[in-house]
Amino acid sequence: MNSRNEKQEFVISQITDSFGQRDFSGYDLTGIDLNELNLSGVNFTGADLSCANLNGSILTNAKLDRANLSEATLREAHMHEASLIEVDLSNADLAKTSLCGAIFLGANLSHTNLQEASLCDTNLRKVDLRNAQLLEASLIEADLCQANLRQAKLCGANLLEANLNQADLTDADLAWANLTQANLREANLQGTNLKNTNLDRAIMPDGRIKQVQFFCLHSTF
Repeated sequence: MNSRNEKQEFVISQITDSFGQRDFSGYDLTGIDLNELNLSGVNFTGADLSCANLNGSILTNAKLDRANLSEATLREAHMHEASLIEVDLSNADLAKTSLCGAIFLGANLSHTNLQEASLCDTNLRKVDLRNAQLLEASLIEADLCQANLRQAKLCGANLLEANLNQADLTDADLAWANLTQANLREANLQGTNLKNTNLDRAIMPDGRIKQVQFFCLHSTF
């Protein structure tokens, strides 16, 4: 397989074969079309999937550690419990994608579209989410400890019981978001838009707990 096209054709033929190869770690799959394929458990560790089409694909338990998925499209994909440690998903499109239980430790999700995505119980520790679009995303019990959310858009997002300990939310937009019982201890809320944000029983940066339902009209941080 000398050409990239030949390698990509080989990968697709193997994936669509029930007894085919499932380890494509380190492969150059730039721009490959894996639209709506079952990729459960496939190993793409370190692979180059930049600009790939993975819309509607099933990537449950797939391994994508340190893979390059920059500018890839994964709209409405199913990625439950996938491993995405240090993956590059910058400028990717993951709108309405299901990512419950996935591990993104140290990943790059800057400028990524995660609108209406499901990220419940997802490990997003130390993830770069600068300028990410998370409008109406579900982040229930997500771990965002030390995450970089500078200028991220989280309008209407559900962050019930989410861990935002030491997260950087500078200039982020959390208008109408639900942060009930969220942990914001030592989080940076400088310039954060908290208009109509639900902070009921949330742990605030100074350690105070909101005892009653509280809607911020304006940020005071």
